[in-house]
Amino acid sequence: MTPPLAIPAARRLGARSRWSFGLGSIAYGVKDSGFATFLLLFYNQVIGLPAGLVGVAIMAALVVEAFVDPLVGYLSDHTRGRWGRRHPWMYASALPVAIGWLLLWNPPHWSHAALGFYVFGSALLVRIALSAFEIPSSALGPELSSDYDERTRMFSYRYLFGWGGGLAMLALAYGVFLVPDATHPVGILNRNGYAGMATLAAVVMAVSIVVSSIGLHHEIPLLPQIPKSQETLAEHFADFLRTVRNRGFLILMAAGVFAYTAQGVSFALSTYMYQFVWQFAGRDFNWLSLALMIGAVGAFFLAPALTRGGDKPRIGMIASFGAAVLLVTPYVLRLAGWFPEPGSPLLLPVLLTIFAANTACGVSAFILGAAMLSDVVEESEVRTANDPKACSLPVGFSCKSWSAGSASSWPAQSSRLRSFRKARAPGWCRLRRSTG
Repeated sequence: MTPPLAIPAARRLGARSRWSFGLGSIAYGVKDSGFATFLLLFYNQVIGLPAGLVGVAIMAALVVEAFVDPLVGYLSDHTRGRWGRRHPWMYASALPVAIGWLLLWNPPHWSHAALGFYVFGSALLVRIALSAFEIPSSALGPELSSDYDERTRMFSYRYLFGWGGGLAMLALAYGVFLVPDATHPVGILNRNGYAGMATLAAVVMAVSIVVSSIGLHHEIPLLPQIPKSQETLAEHFADFLRTVRNRGFLILMAAGVFAYTAQGVSFALSTYMYQFVWQFAGRDFNWLSLALMIGAVGAFFLAPALTRGGDKPRIGMIASFGAAVLLVTPYVLRLAGWFPEPGSPLLLPVLLTIFAANTACGVSAFILGAAMLSDVVEESEVRTANDPKACSLPVGFSCKSWSAGSASSWPAQSSRLRSFRKARAPGWCRLRRSTG
């Protein structure tokens, strides 16, 4: 038996609730930044594991998570108590996330085979623990308000804080923890720097989860009150199958797979590109973080403003197309011989301007995609007379994690990437104009 239909009021949230809803995504942003930008590089170039082994461990963790996420949604949906359906899971996730993160970046001195299992286990712990927060927390989005424009504003905060958390750790990584010293002329190869960065990140992730949960605690009595259901796990997935018949849901999932795959590949290669292709050094990385943050802040204002009263699909499509074009533009122009070379005073300002615009378009598209998913889920709730949030939103989260995570492991399977390990100083890898 499925739970009864419950639609929240169409209301504007207070500043505390908006900020708290966004604040929790700092943990996901920090995780995403670490996994996509540094994890492969750390275990391959610093620890010395074969890149293929690291990729297999990451992929194996993703496969297991794909089965766990729907179960987390089911358990959250069937949790009852004075703290509602979502908050017990949100509070409980903070400590395991921090522990898993510390374990991941402080591996023991084991054999390659044993370390492969270690990467799998610690990465899986981080992913499952963060799912225990992200899935219930994201499910609160469509439960807090049914207002069309308010949902866009809510997810604007979520993506702003997510990107802000990730970029802040990126700036600290390049500016504080992974800087060159007497024994590490290439800062990103400093193992002790990764340990220090992991400690700070673990604290930030746990605190953001707890503060977000506390900040939304006062909303619990205002959430739709759904009586305890006798729905079985089989009935739960039957509800999901009814939900995915929604054409809008399928379109959003397909778009998400492509978008997060592109982002995952871009993030996984970014450290290599910054260091070895564009030859960033020193303060260049600080300017990079600032440019990306400017783009994220721009999306925070642009996405709600451009879609006020409707038109999310069209604006989202335009933003996605713009992000795709801007992502490849520097490399296409460089190969064509029309882009400033490393060492040119024009390189950094031109490149960072493109990066900022790309981020603004990409984040705007992700904000609108998340807001539209809430709208589609509610439409399915009305059409099917069941509550599909805890079965459909985990699928959206799994698509996001799977696409970005699996894409970030693709470079690990490339024999060309292994040749990066031979480099001991930036600048050896150059893009050249084709002469053939």
